[in-house]
Amino acid sequence: MKLSARNQIKGRIVRIDKGQVNCTVALDIGGGNIVTATISRSSVEELALHPGMDAYAIIKATSVMIGVDE
Repeated sequence: MKLSARNQIKGRIVRIDKGQVNCTVALDIGGGNIVTATISRSSVEELALHPGMDAYAIIKATSVMIGVDE
């Protein structure tokens, strides 16, 4: 797999919460950190995603915002 996105983090799928249209996929990336992504249900099915499977979190963003409490 080759991608232009530089933020590629390998992990293991620990949970998939399926909705009617979208699914939430939780990826354990180590150190007690979980990355969660919402993707289409058809993508979950097409990629045959399941808990215990190795996968990548691929992050491509045009901006990152920081917020603080008032």
